Amino acid sequence: MSGVGYRQLWAADPAGWRAAGSAWAGLTGPVHRHADELAGTAGRLRSGWSGAAATAADARLAGLADELTSVAPALIEADQTLAELARQLAVARAQLAEAVTRAEAAGLTVDRAGGVRAAPVDPAHPVGAGTAAAGPPAGTRAGTAAGSAAGTAAGSAAGTAAGSAAGTAAGSAVGVAVAGVAAAVRAAVERADAADRAAADRLAELARAAGTGWASPAPPGRPATGASPSVVRAWWSGLTPAQRRWLVGHEPALVGALDGVPVAARDQANRLLLGARRDELLAERRRLSVRVPPGPLVSVRLRALAARLAGLDALTERLAGGTPRAYLLGLDPTGEGRVVVALDDPDHADRVLTYVPGMTAGLDDAPGELGRAARVLERCAALAPGQRSAAVLWLDYDAPDFLTEAASAGQARDAGPALHRFQEGLRATHEGSPARQTVLGHSYGSLVVGVAAREHGLAADALMFVGSPGVGVAHADELGVPAGQVWASRAPDDVIRLARPVDELGRPALLGAAPLAAVLGWPDRTGHELWFGHDPADAGFGGRVFRSGRGGHAGYWEPDNPALDGMARVVLGR
Repeated sequence: MSGVGYRQLWAADPAGWRAAGSAWAGLTGPVHRHADELAGTAGRLRSGWSGAAATAADARLAGLADELTSVAPALIEADQTLAELARQLAVARAQLAEAVTRAEAAGLTVDRAGGVRAAPVDPAHPVGAGTAAAGPPAGTRAGTAAGSAAGTAAGSAAGTAAGSAAGTAAGSAVGVAVAGVAAAVRAAVERADAADRAAADRLAELARAAGTGWASPAPPGRPATGASPSVVRAWWSGLTPAQRRWLVGHEPALVGALDGVPVAARDQANRLLLGARRDELLAERRRLSVRVPPGPLVSVRLRALAARLAGLDALTERLAGGTPRAYLLGLDPTGEGRVVVALDDPDHADRVLTYVPGMTAGLDDAPGELGRAARVLERCAALAPGQRSAAVLWLDYDAPDFLTEAASAGQARDAGPALHRFQEGLRATHEGSPARQTVLGHSYGSLVVGVAAREHGLAADALMFVGSPGVGVAHADELGVPAGQVWASRAPDDVIRLARPVDELGRPALLGAAPLAAVLGWPDRTGHELWFGHDPADAGFGGRVFRSGRGGHAGYWEPDNPALDGMARVVLGR
């Protein structure tokens, strides 16, 4: 597409552009297989061939394998580019459809070139038969009719004056309508044209890089482990595009894990690791499967491993397609599994939600947790179609698996530094005006958010807690976000409301004898103190409360629950 116009926009197929991008990204698999084949061939030659020719052949094979490896990030970059083009075209087409609907409702027509006109005119009264800039004929006809009626009642002179005034007013109203629709059509076409030009420029840069070399080795020096996102961002900005591609292709584990590296590069790096991460799980399954007899513990581990593999496969399928595009910002299959996924690009969004799930969350149910973030994002789009929002599933901590673990704040404290760095990273890599950043914690995840805010600070404009057992503070003022931007909701039938505190002397006995009683407390406890502090959904906490319908501990994201609307409105800043 070049110089997008009205007809081109109507004919544009966003799904086709998305499919083309996915096809480019799908080539990374064959590229890696061929690189591995070259490496294997070099190894076999090396073992039985020596001399100058052998050395030259080995160097050539290694160079070819390196070139193939360097191509992979560019393939994913092409996918990102075409996915963004598809997103912008879809928005522009929706704007165009809305403008045409407005035109029809106002009795206007939009011609094939995008010109907006008033309704067809009476040949006897051709005044204003032009395009958007001309006076609309409908007002003249309406004025003539009104003038005739007034003349019958009050005389010819009065009728002429009334007709002239009515015609002028009606014509003016239609003129405003024409101008408004014309502006809406023009805005939609301009959005599509700008997106087309941006995509063309980015793809042209990739084409130029293909001629000069996709990648070149990065200079020595890497950010230290745990470096601040601002330091990482400065380091990354000092590299050339070719050096960045080299790092993505040769050190994906480093690039994919660094807060402060732009979202697009982290996504490229982590997608390159997907196959290796799955191979790790398969290798673990093989090690467990050869144990004879397996025993009950091994059987449990095999079932958990199968669940993680299923979760990873479902996540991989989502990464391969769907709207909005998903960006893989972190993946660790060890233990219960950790993952960070963004829906749409946070670096270019106006509003960014970070969702922290609670107890039992892991790689096995990451697709389901991502679905919750997606439902908030969908509601944001419905409420504010003109704003771009992104949602992140942040599961980069060891969530409790059992009630005995959930009764301690230890895992929440351990997660604090990572959540702090991640939010700082979103600020550091965002393009343009700062986005409104909201962090949402559910269940034990609300404690993770609260403890991180209290002990480390969070780069957030608002905090939300749903189904919370307490967030580790006694009052909203301790969380360090702007006044009035701490929000909470609790369903009337959420059992978390029973999570009452137990003193330190009684806690070990309860944990040892009755874990459920420990977490849910004694049935005769009253007040607003929960297991981890004052109930954030109580007015005395100092935050703001939005309503939830019934749905238990996990029903906040159901389509008919007003809590879903509430979450979306907080994200939007309403």
